[in-house]
Amino acid sequence: MNLEYIVREPIKKSKNPSLLILLHGYGSNKEDLFSFAEELPEELLIVSAQAPNSMGFGSYAWYAINFDAKQGKFSDLKQAKEAIDKIAEFIDAIKEKYNTKKEKTFLLGFSQGAILSYSLSFFYPNKINHIIALSGYINTDLLPVEISKSITTDYYISHGIVDQVLPIEWARKSKTFLEKINLQAIYSEYKVGHGVAPQNFYSFKEWIQKRL
Repeated sequence: MNLEYIVREPIKKSKNPSLLILLHGYGSNKEDLFSFAEELPEELLIVSAQAPNSMGFGSYAWYAINFDAKQGKFSDLKQAKEAIDKIAEFIDAIKEKYNTKKEKTFLLGFSQGAILSYSLSFFYPNKINHIIALSGYINTDLLPVEISKSITTDYYISHGIVDQVLPIEWARKSKTFLEKINLQAIYSEYKVGHGVAPQNFYSFKEWIQKRL
């Protein structure tokens, strides 16, 4: 396995469980989103992956965010693409190891994890069936030259109205982007900053439940 991870085995056992992969945000670790696991549907195999780049003190990043006087804040796109490929490889390995249901693969990303979840769905069409993108956006610099017309993935998008890290406008543009290419997206906004409100959690939990 090319990434460190932790697992919650399905509470309701089955031969081919549905899979939910969790991708944390910049400066966090595999424990962060794993706190959701105990409240999520019992039939899911839940795997929380850890980003490969250590920032020290238990913090990890999927790719570097650099600060430059001329460019301001910018992402290391080469590192981001490498992270996408690593995550795709990791998902295949998890599917094989745990014999998961191929057509029931969910990917939940927060912030940097959400940005990569979107991109992965375009670089690797239909590897993921359902994406939950929390407090993220579609980085148009991190897309293939041509987007496959065969994609059937659907998206749950949510964002905090007062997000001080990634502006709400970026999330709104992402919804429009998906609609323009005829992909299904449910979009909601919450009165929070860069985080997940309790009602937001119950909303995406229900969205997952309906797709199991």
